[in-house]
Amino acid sequence: MEAVAKLKKCPMSARKMRLVVDNIRGKNVDEALNLLKYTKKEAATWLEKLVLSAISNWEYKNGMAVSADEYDLYIKTAFVDEGMTLKRFRPAPHGRAHRIRKRTNHVTLVVANRVPLESEEIEAEVEEAEVSTEE
Repeated sequence: MEAVAKLKKCPMSARKMRLVVDNIRGKNVDEALNLLKYTKKEAATWLEKLVLSAISNWEYKNGMAVSADEYDLYIKTAFVDEGMTLKRFRPAPHGRAHRIRKRTNHVTLVVANRVPLESEEIEAEVEEAEVSTEE
């Protein structure tokens, strides 16, 4: 079972965000939160909130009684896309103007469990039974 969390229009360049996202991709959720907590980059604070949101989404999707700690959650996919760019002008010498680009990004985070849920185990058994009856 997977859960998705998205962060849109984050006021930071995608290149800076990717440096931190590359560190947590494929890691266990607890390990990723520890890495983000002690990373000094601004992107880490945004991503920490996003990982917590993805965990909450996973718990909500599987029923409120299900705890994420029991199912060994990990970050399945994480990627950063460029968002829109605000274009501004700043005065420059000799009456000229220099363009300032205020970049944004969109982050998508997918969290999945390594330990199968009870419902997933039942579905797998049903599929196996259907395959064996067809043959």
